[in-house]
Formats: sequence, structure tokens, C-alpha cells
Amino acid sequence: MSSLPFAFAYPAILGALLALPIIWWLLRLTPPRPKTEVFPPLRILATVLKREETPAQSPWWLTLLRMLLATAVILALADPVFNPRANSIASGGPLVLFVDNGWATSPDWDRRVKTAEALIDDAEAAGTPVAIAFTADPTNDAVPGTAATARDKLRAAEPKPLVPDRQRAFEALRAALNGVHPGTLAFLTDGAAAGDNDATVRQLSDLSPAQLRLVSGDATETMAITSASNAADTMTVTATRLNSAAAASYPITAQDTQGRAIAAGAIDFQPGQSVATGSITAPFEMRNDFARVSMDNHATAGAVHLLDDGFKRRRVVLLSGEVGDTFQPLLSPLYYIQRALQPYADLIEPNTPDLATSIPDLLSQNPSVIIMADIGRLPQQTYEPLQRWIANGGTLVRFAGPRLAAAPADDPLVPVILRQGERALGGALSWAEPQPLAEFPTFGPFAGMPKPTDVTVKRQVLAEPTPDLAERTWASLADGTPLVTTKPINAGRIVLFHVSAEATWSDLPISGNFVEMLRRLVQLSRSGGVTAEAGASTAEALPPFRLLTAKGALTTETGTARPLIPSAKVTPVASFDNPPGLYGSEEGFTALNVLPKDAELKPIDTSGITVVREGLIGGETWSAKPALFLIAFLLLLADSLIVLFMSGAFSRLRPTARAAALVAVAISAAFLLQPGQSRADDAKPGDDQIFQRLDNTHLAYVVTGEQEVDRISERGLVGLTDFLTYRTTLEPSPPVGLDLTKDELSFYPIIYWPISATAPMPSSAAINRIDAYMRAGGTVLFDTRDQFSALDNNGGSVSANGERLQQILANLDIPPLEPVPSDHVLTKSFYLLSSFPGRYTGSPLWIEARQENRATNAKSTATADGVSPILITGNDFAGAWAVDDNGVPMLPTVPPDETQREYAYRSGVNIMMYMLTGNYKTDQVHVPALLERLGQ
Repeated sequence: MSSLPFAFAYPAILGALLALPIIWWLLRLTPPRPKTEVFPPLRILATVLKREETPAQSPWWLTLLRMLLATAVILALADPVFNPRANSIASGGPLVLFVDNGWATSPDWDRRVKTAEALIDDAEAAGTPVAIAFTADPTNDAVPGTAATARDKLRAAEPKPLVPDRQRAFEALRAALNGVHPGTLAFLTDGAAAGDNDATVRQLSDLSPAQLRLVSGDATETMAITSASNAADTMTVTATRLNSAAAASYPITAQDTQGRAIAAGAIDFQPGQSVATGSITAPFEMRNDFARVSMDNHATAGAVHLLDDGFKRRRVVLLSGEVGDTFQPLLSPLYYIQRALQPYADLIEPNTPDLATSIPDLLSQNPSVIIMADIGRLPQQTYEPLQRWIANGGTLVRFAGPRLAAAPADDPLVPVILRQGERALGGALSWAEPQPLAEFPTFGPFAGMPKPTDVTVKRQVLAEPTPDLAERTWASLADGTPLVTTKPINAGRIVLFHVSAEATWSDLPISGNFVEMLRRLVQLSRSGGVTAEAGASTAEALPPFRLLTAKGALTTETGTARPLIPSAKVTPVASFDNPPGLYGSEEGFTALNVLPKDAELKPIDTSGITVVREGLIGGETWSAKPALFLIAFLLLLADSLIVLFMSGAFSRLRPTARAAALVAVAISAAFLLQPGQSRADDAKPGDDQIFQRLDNTHLAYVVTGEQEVDRISERGLVGLTDFLTYRTTLEPSPPVGLDLTKDELSFYPIIYWPISATAPMPSSAAINRIDAYMRAGGTVLFDTRDQFSALDNNGGSVSANGERLQQILANLDIPPLEPVPSDHVLTKSFYLLSSFPGRYTGSPLWIEARQENRATNAKSTATADGVSPILITGNDFAGAWAVDDNGVPMLPTVPPDETQREYAYRSGVNIMMYMLTGNYKTDQVHVPALLERLGQ
């Protein structure tokens, strides 16, 4: 760095300052100011003989202003630069650039490149060769060469989403130098140590450079997320930062697979704290959709933590040795397991008590976990597929009970050898007292859980002592006997609770620790499901699916990345062969992040080494040229106004005109001084149509491609629009035909979809868009127009239009449906109706089943104040509503009855009011008035 506070880029121009005295002399000479005189003839004659005059001098302050203007222009042309760089390359050896290009360098990579280019320019001016090495590149050609070659390498380099491998880069550099001592060795570092024993600076110092520079950026922006764990009610996120001097709070955001933010939290660091933990509070169902967690305003790979299938709900099979008693559910072996796992997993139970039939059927669903509650003997033919499923990565969790206690000791699906019978603790015939639990060991999934103080065990099955029993024990009683044991089998494992799954043997099932223990076991299992097919192997290499860029974005470009080989013993670490990202496929993948769990960012060690510390170019160097030109322009503007004023240009104007001129000049100057002119953004194509659609409510219909069907739909909605205008305060605008693949659907509260078997089948993209529209609160009215119900045919034949409707609905996530109940809000939202006829009267109107009519586990898609996202009829509403340009009905009703057409219109009005008001009409304040109108 230069010792001077500033320097001039073009100092020769300062020679123009010598001309300032001449400019001073010239500026003092100005023409005499015109005088205004009265017109006396004698006065004119008296001045015929003019005496000799000398030019009047300009005022000293005006001359000074002009001198300042000239000085500002000369200084601006000389380009003064504050805190400029100076060529301080040491001689005696090549310039060596040791450049970090890991994940932490991506925010200021451009400044790092400019800094390196400036050093290369200095070396080129001095005729010094240049060697360059990058710490996040797998290979380096660091042989000293020309400055042009170094520039090409620098421009080809880019930050990588990896922790720098400085040792590999140093070895390449040392081999390339081959004993030559560098002149200047510049280490452009990210400031963070690459490991606990990072001795890079000392190793670079051992190369004996004439000058060792340490060039680093802003360490306050270097931070990373190291882990994220899914607790019972929150997600806990751990992060680390490099500069821990001051307290700080950093927002974090959880995003789904589409990159949409769905939850947020914060991580708070205290002064001197380099590792901190924050949380994101969200329901488990929402947390199950988390795909990544990132730190806001930090576009680096380290500030992003990818989440894989390990954070998603597992498929868990529940098997019991006895049939549950529905009248006494607390005694059911599976009751407490169901209550504990229902918020965290998808539970599957067999359809038949025959295990020989149900187990193969359940294994075909690829569960992650199978839980057996007190099952002693299994059908013989089920052992082989179960063992194959476990070996492929499945987790079998078993609970003891009377049946297991009486089972043979050579059961291959038990993790330890069990003693025959059970051990009773407490009671008149026992010398032992009920035992509490001991502290959980430091290994296993229960490590870190507090010791349960409210749990006692009264009965258990005992394990035969073996040399490895302690290693297989994840939880034990205070007397040292095992409570939970495990046994790994290839990629899977077997876990045994030595107590029963209900509260007769212990208090564990009715404690909160039971929930947490089961949740941890489920999270420990393989998330994507496990197959029982022969030959399947979980050690199969996972191909790169999506890789993380240095800026924290996922990309499909995998480059030279190799498949990831999972290992149950070794946690994979990001490397050149396996960069951070997702490995696997859409069916299931594993996340590999930049930093391993519990990593901590620490400053690079420079103790005992003499280094010259510098910052990157761009933050401390700035040019005063723009400010000087701005000052010169303001002085020129002031000089012009003063000259006009002195010449009397403003005095000849009226006072009002003079004030207007001054205001105009001021406004013009203000616009000229703005950094950029304000202008309206160019309108995007289609904006006019969007504004037209937003001006009022529009009824919409799906364009099927069949001319007659689309014409009836349009004229039908025109007729309903006219009826709504005449009978209600709602005045919709003309209806709109929609192309489901192109048009925006969210503008319309309801979309009428006439079903035609001869029309082209909608594309998957159109189905997906209509599904998203329904999820967002919109409603689709499907009309098969054939008088038959496509949903309630009682085993009879389905019409062609009904079959097409079923094909469409098969690709939509629709809720359970039911015909409109007699007390539904649709029957009284505007008119009092008992049916919903159209051109026909034979088909009911189907809507989403109300909560009290659904199964307790049915998924609801209703939104927007209880409005059903789907309505289905076969009564041909549009045919009854359709009118020509004169308002005459186009199609007759079946049977011909104008009263039926009137009720068809009223059905349309009720549907529209239901769409626009939702469950408002179900308010109880309306019940007395409705009963009074009904005469009840």
C-alpha cells in the first residue's frame, strides 16, 4: 500500500495550474455593464464627444469563483485517487500468488481477481515471472511463467463450493518452484483455517520469500451453517462465524424444493461466540417440506444447508401380536406407539391378522421401519423376506411381552440372546424393587437426552451376558440390565425394547421420553423406504443429482463429480470427487454439505510469523474525479446565473416571469444532478389484458377446442352474467375463455369446465395448473352435460363424458366428495333451493364433504373460508343459461319447463354468492330470518 493518503493518476496535467495567473488576469477584464438612461436630447449631445475609458474590472469574488472552477477542472483531469496502491513487488525472485478460491471467497471474488491482477501488473512492469496456485482446485500448474499466462489462469479460475485444500496446493507450489525463493509471496486468503492444524502460513514462510503478504477480505461476512436437526416442535440450526468480536443476529429461512420460503427464524451470536444455535418453529407437517435452510443475505455455499430425505416422514409398519380392543384402547399394544409416532410418520397397519399374508404385502410398500409389539413367533416363510429387507437398510423395532418372552432363544430377528421367561421387579414374590433408568450412554441415538426421572420398570426380558452386550446397549436400567439393545445387519439394524409397548411392564410408554426415543429411532432409519428385493444393496453408489454452486444455488451440471458411496461407519465429507450437493435421484437422495457437523470457523494462524497484512482492492481505494467534475459543473452553473443577473437579463422580466425562470433553472439543475433519470418501466406484454381482468369480477370457462361446446359455454356465462346483473348487486364483466396451459387462473373465483369426451385430453401441465389453482382457493365447476352422475352410478355404466371426467380427476388431488346436503350454505347463499337443476335435473351437485362427514385422517384441501375447491354436476348448467344476442334462450330444458330454467339461473346465483362469501352465510344470525321465510 502507498504511504501517501492520495495520488494523481495523471500528475502531468497539474502543470496547467501554472496558467492560473494568466487566467486571473484575463478574467478581470470584462466589458462595461450597459447603463439605462432617460432620453434627454441635451444629455445625448453632451456625450457625443466621448472621453477615453478603460474596461471595468470584474468583482474579485467572481474572479475567485472562476479560478476555483478552472482549478476543479484541472484537478479532475489529473484524477486524484485516495489510498492508491503502490508498486512494492520485492525483487530477487518470482511473484507467487497463493489464492484461496473456496466457498468463502464467492461474495468478494471480483475484488480478489482485481487485487491479483494489480499484483500481476506490477510484476509485468518489473519484468518478474509469476507463479499462481489455487487452493480449491484439484491440480495446479504453479511453474513461474509470464504475466499473460498468469492472467489467463486467473480469469479461468472461479470460486468452488469446497473447503480449500491448502496442503495439496502448497505441495504443487513447492514442487513447481523447485527450490527457487519467491520475491513477493501474496496469500490471498479467505481468513479461515482449513482445519484444526492448518499451518499454511508457516509453510509459505518456509519458502523464504523476500516479502510475505497476507491479503484478506471482510471476515464479518464469513459464516456457515453446520447442522440442522428436526426436534419435536422446532428445527434446530447451528451456525458458525469467523469474526466473533461483536454480538449479532442473523435471520435464517427454510425453503421448499421450489425455493419458496415457508418458515423463518434467527441465530443470535453473543460477543466472543463463534458457534451459535437458532431455531425455526413450524408444524412438523410443514417442516417435512423443508428442502434447505439458508442464512439471509449470504450467497455462499456455506450459508446453505441442504436437507435430504432424512428430514421427511418415514413409512412405519405397525404389527401386533394380538388384536386391539376398541373398547379398551389403552390396553392395546399399539396404542401408545400410534400416539407417539402419528405426528412424525406415516403409519401403516395390516388389513388382515394373517401375518403370512400381511407381511409380504407390507414389505411391497417399501417401509422404512417395522415395529412389532409382542410378537414371539412369525410364520416361517416371512423370516427370509424380513431378513433381506433389514439387510437392505430396514429398521426393525421390537417390543417385549409375554409372547416374546416365551419365544425360542434362537430367533434371528432379536438383537441379543434372550433368557427364557421374564424378570419381575417388585411384588410379594420378588426381592428386587422396580428400577429407574440409568443415564443414556454417549453413543447411540439417545445420546444427549436427559435421564428420565419419572420412569420405572416393573418387568423386563433379560439378555444373556456377552462380550459385546455393552456396545449393543442404547439404554439400560439403574442396575445395569439392558432396556434397549440393537444389532446391525449389513445396512439395516434390529432394535429391541426389553419392556412391553403398553404400560403394564413399565411407565415408559406413558412418558414424554417414549415419544422422543421412538422419534429418534424413526429418524435414524433410511428415509426413502427399503425394498425387500433380492440383490438390493444400500451400499450402491449414488450418482450426483444436483450440485451446489459457490453462491449457494443448486445446479444440474455435475461436471466431473463422481458417485457418492454411502457408508454406515464413515460420514461422507465434501471433496473434489464429491462436491456438495444432492446425490441420488428424484425417488430419494442424500445431502452432502460444505462443512461437516460440529465444524467451527477459526482465524488462520499467523503466530510467530512476520507477514504484511493488506486488504482487497476496491474497498479502500476511490477516485475523486466524479466529485471534482460535479463541483466544477455547479461552479459553472453559478457563474452563468451571476453573469445573466449582472447583464440585466432578469431585470427586463416581470417579477412573476423572473420567479418562474428561477424555478425552472432550479428544477433543471436538480434533474441534471440526479444520478439517473427516473422513468416508468416499459409495460410488459399482456399487462393491458391483466389490468382489464382485474377491473371487475369475470366468469371464466375452459376452452375445450370444440367450437360448439365453447360457444355454449360462453353464451351460458353471458346469460348468467346478465341474470346476476339484474337480480343482484354483483355486476360481472363479460366472461373469459381460458387456455389452461397459458392464461393466469388466479383472477377468477370459479372456472366452468364443460367435459367433452371428444375434446383433446388436457396435458399434464394443464392438470398441474388447475390443481395449483384449486389448492390456492379457486373452485372448478365440472359439468359432464349428460344428466348422469359420474360419481354415483351404483355399478352401472359410465357415460363417455363421465369416463373423461374420471381420467381428469385421477390426476388431481381432490378431497372426499358428497352431494350438497340439505342444510349446506349453497342451498341458502342467496335463494332458498332444494336442488340444483340445469338443462337437466337428474344429476346431483357434488361438493367437498364437510368435516363431520369425512374420515378423521382424510386430507382436506378446502381453503378460502370453507369454499369447496371442486363442484361436479351433469345437469348442463351452461346449456340452461345460454342466451343469444337478443337474450332468448338457445337450448330447451329437458323436459321443457321455464321454471326449471329459472331455478337453473338461481343455482348459478347461489354458486357465485357461495364463491364470493364463503362460510359467511352460515352465520347463525341468518337462521331466524331464513326460518321465518320458510314459514317455520
